[in-house]
Amino acid sequence: MKLKDRILDCLPAGRYAFTALLRLLDVVETDAVPTAAVECRAQPRMLVNPAFVQRHANTPEKLMMLVMHELHHVLLGHTRRLPTVTRADNLVMDAIINALLAKTFPQPEHLALFTDFYDDAAFPQCLLRPPPAWPWGAGSLPPGRVPLPAALERSFPGVEVAREVYQALYSSEGASEADLRRLIPLLDAIGLQRVPLLGDHEASVHGDATESSRLLARAVAEVLRQWPAPPEPLKGQSLEGMLQQSRLLVRRVPGNRAALRRLIERIARASDAAPQVLRLAAVERSVDSPVPALSRRATVLRALGAPVLLHPACVAQPEPIPEAERVHLYLDVSGSMEGLREALYGAALDCRAWLHPVVHLFSTRVDEVTLAQLAAGECRSTGGTDLRCVTAHMRRHRVRRAVLLTDGWVGEPTDEDARTLRGLRLGVAYVPGHDSRALRLFARHEVLLAEDEKRAA
Repeated sequence: MKLKDRILDCLPAGRYAFTALLRLLDVVETDAVPTAAVECRAQPRMLVNPAFVQRHANTPEKLMMLVMHELHHVLLGHTRRLPTVTRADNLVMDAIINALLAKTFPQPEHLALFTDFYDDAAFPQCLLRPPPAWPWGAGSLPPGRVPLPAALERSFPGVEVAREVYQALYSSEGASEADLRRLIPLLDAIGLQRVPLLGDHEASVHGDATESSRLLARAVAEVLRQWPAPPEPLKGQSLEGMLQQSRLLVRRVPGNRAALRRLIERIARASDAAPQVLRLAAVERSVDSPVPALSRRATVLRALGAPVLLHPACVAQPEPIPEAERVHLYLDVSGSMEGLREALYGAALDCRAWLHPVVHLFSTRVDEVTLAQLAAGECRSTGGTDLRCVTAHMRRHRVRRAVLLTDGWVGEPTDEDARTLRGLRLGVAYVPGHDSRALRLFARHEVLLAEDEKRAA
């Protein structure tokens, strides 16, 4: 039987709309990839190594999970969201997808793909499989009660963070991609060349704008729309969230201003789960008034003999204001940030209710400007970048909530820098071509600005 027919037989096509999906997706048997990969070209293809299937996915349930794993990469846009993808990035993506599939299909025959392929006693392989004796409630336990795999029972540098992230991933609390990325420095230090991964992510293209690619994303979204929701979706990776993200793959993505505004709002809240609390406050607004007032414009018009009908004035209007601690905005103004100023100004002004009234421009020093000066385009920079001036400023002013907009090339954090960054609620907005290694261990929330809107307000 052909592999495509076997895939069709192992998938509940009548329920999950797989028939339409497989009409778009050409399944190719090849040894050009070690396991499997999806190419989002003009004619989308799923490349599958038949030897791998024969050895590791030789049951209908295992084959189904392999296909689902690859389709999740398409739906979540993993290879398209990041300008470059390292092997550590791949492991983070796989850990999230495998946990989501384990919660959606907790039957032992389905989980066998992960439990047979990945060693419970080896790190970091253990991150890619569910905990021992799964499913004992399929994610219904709090993090502290989630059993640890054998590899995480041992002591080694960084194991505390690994335990915390793994237990959150398979608990009722869930874990986001930002949570998993806290492990990347540890993964980079270990070296991952010998760690087997499902899917040849490096061979997958980043996707293009062809109609076939858009149709593929829609078809995958339709498949998942008919899935039963997992008992406890992953934080930031729920079924609803995935469907919203899949729509973003085929429609206009949110602007950089909106992305920055959401990041600032999240950092302003007391916690990720805390609701937004508003209070009414009097806010001064500039208006035109017939009541005469002294202004430069009126003076000039009178000198020219022109009538002055309206004059500038301020009125106090009630407006709902977030009941939250103000966020300190640190803006990287080194040379690599050129072209993003308009997007930042718009986001900062949109979020003035959440922001500290002074914005911190940093290069190799921190210079402070008001929101009005920022909107007027004022910029002071030495041209370089140094994280130490930022952390020193945070300590001096006892900053508790901060958002950094940067390319990430800020130097290696010292132990003192690390203690400062861990002690606050930090969000980071990266520009295209960024390097997240210096800050990803400390960021509570992250966002990547879109390349095609780099110069848009």
